[in-house]
Amino acid sequence: MTTDRPFLGVMLMLAFCVLAPLGDSIAKLLGGVVALNVLILVRFGVQAVILLPLVALGGMGFRLPPGILAWTLMRTVLHILGIGLMFSALRYLPLADALAIAFVMPFIMLLLGHFVMGEHVGLHRMVACSVGFIGTLLVIQPNFVAVGYPALLPLGVAVVFALFMMVTRKVARALDPIKLQAISGVQATLILVLVVALWPAQFGAVSFQYDGQTWGFLAALGLIGTFAHLFMTWSLRFAPASTLAPMQYLEIPFGTAIGWLIFHDLPNGIAAIGICITVGAGLYIILRERRLAQQSTKAPAAV
Repeated sequence: MTTDRPFLGVMLMLAFCVLAPLGDSIAKLLGGVVALNVLILVRFGVQAVILLPLVALGGMGFRLPPGILAWTLMRTVLHILGIGLMFSALRYLPLADALAIAFVMPFIMLLLGHFVMGEHVGLHRMVACSVGFIGTLLVIQPNFVAVGYPALLPLGVAVVFALFMMVTRKVARALDPIKLQAISGVQATLILVLVVALWPAQFGAVSFQYDGQTWGFLAALGLIGTFAHLFMTWSLRFAPASTLAPMQYLEIPFGTAIGWLIFHDLPNGIAAIGICITVGAGLYIILRERRLAQQSTKAPAAV
């Protein structure tokens, strides 16, 4: 059993919060040069190359438990779709705005849990969801005026990744996280090679004749994306989810700083207010869930 080491867990999650928007910024830089399907192919191809040896060296093997293959494929397809939508959004939107809109995902997960899985969602959480959606609309509005429908792409990211997280919860019980990520990398690479072969110009003209700098950025995209998710997975081994969940919102200020340094983009006044409202509503839900969980664990002792 892994001993709790909260400081290490927090540091690993902090690394994720820096690396994730940094990887998105590289995808944004490459968006005008590299076809979308090639970007995603490289992202998952590097993941497979890095993690397959770790699985082999760890003696985990590649056999899947019965009934898991279909779920891992569903998870992989959702992951491809989510990353594809995010990379597409970044071609049109500032980094911070795209991240802020996508952070409506926790609210969508609550609503899916209520309407799809029959989970109880109380009044406080429903009000917080409504407030969070209002904040998201404030971020979308100026972007929609500027670029049109692409401003809605991060909403698609949020819906897809909410479904992705629900499938991951089911699959993660049966597979080691590194093995799961390795298998996902292989599955995604095979699917994307097929997509590139069958529809080479569907998401932009496919060409692998890039200069050294572009290849360097592509390699960095794969490495950063792989290690970002590994750091997030490892962080949960050393610190409770209730401690780490609020930290994920640090992606937005880090994304804002990276967007300003690389692209000289900053959210306008309305979008900045919307970001603050969305973050506040999300943090309210997380902190309230933590308090309720603490009360439920103390309740038996008081009986």
